[in-house]
Amino acid sequence: MFNDIGALELVTIVVLAILVFGPDKLPKVIQDVTGVIRKIRAFSDSAKQDIRSELGPEFKDFEFEDLNPKTFIRKQLTENEDLKEIRSSFDLRKELNDVADAVNSDEATPAAASPSAATPIGTGPDLLKKPVSPAPEQRSRFDADAT
Repeated sequence: MFNDIGALELVTIVVLAILVFGPDKLPKVIQDVTGVIRKIRAFSDSAKQDIRSELGPEFKDFEFEDLNPKTFIRKQLTENEDLKEIRSSFDLRKELNDVADAVNSDEATPAAASPSAATPIGTGPDLLKKPVSPAPEQRSRFDADAT
């Protein structure tokens, strides 16, 4: 619950508590707060037990953490036998390497390597390559007032 509180924040909270409640009332306030936290936990546990008993024996393995969508999906992906079989037969790294090899082999062909070669029908210029800048005499003049 308080995993992200650092030492400086904890010291600040303690100093503020001493200033607000005073050193003589602070132990009583801490006891009251811990008592309230215990009562809330006991109420939560009894509510969970009541819900489990009302659901019946079919839901004896039911965990409230499974209601979190991330936990539910993770549990279904790890426990489902059909998905384990699919996952074991499909190797994503191998598939990606095959695609990368196919793309790299297409780039290595002489027709694609020479810029004067005609491009096949249905393909356009390579948009990933940086365009060649025009010669200095072909460049348009820069007008600072227009921008």
